[in-house]
Amino acid sequence: MLALLAAPAFVLAACSRGSSAPAPVVAARPEPALPAPPARRAPASPRPKYIGTLDPAVSQADLDSLWVHQLMVPVEGVLRKSIKDDFNAKRGGGTHAALDIPAPRSTPVLAADDLVIGRLVTGPVGGITVYATDPSGQFVYYYAHLERYRRGLAIGDRVAKGSMIGYVGTTGNAPPNTPHLHFQVMKRGAGQAWWSGPPINPYFILAVDGRR
Repeated sequence: MLALLAAPAFVLAACSRGSSAPAPVVAARPEPALPAPPARRAPASPRPKYIGTLDPAVSQADLDSLWVHQLMVPVEGVLRKSIKDDFNAKRGGGTHAALDIPAPRSTPVLAADDLVIGRLVTGPVGGITVYATDPSGQFVYYYAHLERYRRGLAIGDRVAKGSMIGYVGTTGNAPPNTPHLHFQVMKRGAGQAWWSGPPINPYFILAVDGRR
């Protein structure tokens, strides 16, 4: 969907000293450990039946695991029952593989799960986009056609489910008179770019209405 760019790597260079005396040896500080993902309780309701073709790389166990996350509709004020399943709709000679969630321009876009922000990219197709993973890194969430990001949003941020990450818009190739969020869920890719794994239809996984 997008021309994906590799995230830049940052290298810390040691500063040279203006003295011929040897520099003191300073022990490297260990990187702080990331907090463990919060324990998730099994939902009271059973997982809805997944209807349609499922990529062979996605197992029923993956779907069960994703259901435990109890994903929130990622647009404020939108109810689960109001969403249409256009996952298999045709788009540009291929399959949509995502849901389009219409909403008025500037409606807050929400974190569907506890997120780790992985990529913030702007391109001609998806427009202003967010790629994020769940804290375990098992699943990837893609948000496209945003009007803008939430102020201060940055790569590496940890965002709680239901928190705002941006605003509904029409950037990229979205029709200018049809603001909506393009929302895609993927299993993290194995042996490839982590954001290019097999898609999962979120229509059967969304469990909570959009609210902050």
